[in-house]
Amino acid sequence: MITYPPSWSVLSVALAHDWLTGMRGGERVLEYLCRAWPGVPISTLIHNPAAVSATINAHPVTTTWLQHVPGIYRHYRWFLPCYPQAVSRLPPPAARVLISTSHCIAKGLQTRPGTLHLCYCFTPMRYAWTFHDEYFGRNSAKRLLVSPLLAALRDWDCRASERVDRFVTLSRHVQDRIRRFYGRAADVVNPPVDTDFFTPGAEEAHGGYDLVVSALVPYKRVDLAVRAYRRLGWPLKIAGTGTEYDSLRRLAGPQTEFLGWQTDEQLCALYRRARLLMFPGEEDFGLVPLEAQACGRPVVALARGGVLETVVAGQTGVFFAEQTEAALLAAVETAAAQRWSRAAIRRQAERFTPQCFLDGLARSLDLCLAGART
Repeated sequence: MITYPPSWSVLSVALAHDWLTGMRGGERVLEYLCRAWPGVPISTLIHNPAAVSATINAHPVTTTWLQHVPGIYRHYRWFLPCYPQAVSRLPPPAARVLISTSHCIAKGLQTRPGTLHLCYCFTPMRYAWTFHDEYFGRNSAKRLLVSPLLAALRDWDCRASERVDRFVTLSRHVQDRIRRFYGRAADVVNPPVDTDFFTPGAEEAHGGYDLVVSALVPYKRVDLAVRAYRRLGWPLKIAGTGTEYDSLRRLAGPQTEFLGWQTDEQLCALYRRARLLMFPGEEDFGLVPLEAQACGRPVVALARGGVLETVVAGQTGVFFAEQTEAALLAAVETAAAQRWSRAAIRRQAERFTPQCFLDGLARSLDLCLAGART
């Protein structure tokens, strides 16, 4: 049972989120805030009610002019240069505290005098600061064209960060980015995994496949797993949708199955029956590896990013050091040869419960209200 601090029930709060176009890790975090403060307003760039949960949709949502652009739900990333102007025209919320959950633009929402701003920062704006090759390719002409845009976005992102009174972030990995890019400190409060929902299945044996659960976008590097498993010939199931869906299907071998979007119930069943979870990209934290571990399944992951803080090498998973097919396949072979303890893997996930998240957030919120700026 989750308990919220009694003081939260009388605290005037508004929420902000970058965009509401699907249910990924950021939206899972937002859901916990929505449950803590039911009915409070949410400000966001765009809102697709069909793509987010009833918990989020139960709140009044204020959107920008981008909401009215035809086809915006599919093509919103093309409007990246417009984001700063769009968020600047959102009305400042009337609240004692604004809590933004942001990996891009929400931290830049204007506030009224006297309103404190606590930002749960998933990462500084990823498009502007990191993963340039993954998003824009290695084509020198394209990089030259986008360079002025990225410089302008970095400048805006730094100025927007100054509006935040206190930063909270999800891992030490991102804490370091916030320090380097913004010159600001940040509290680390790990996001929660629903350990009551994601649980081991009744059967110990796996179902004869490995699993990827991911948005199919460039920086996730699902292509690496697809190519490697085409060579390996082992069955791979991929759950998720995104801009890379068609190109990945063309790249895949006959043993790779694309499942598309899956419900939480379907995901839980997939985790329980998988031999292992494959996690080939660099993530800021990564809830998916924790969901798999909560179901008692080991993780094979790139040894970079937040996953180093959630997976224990040799006990709950295997790391590979380089983003190459050979390194990935060697790690898969190591994982396949090892005997795993489902109970030990499950215990690791239990370190990241919703109550741990809420208790950590409560400490940061108390410091923000006391006027302690990071």
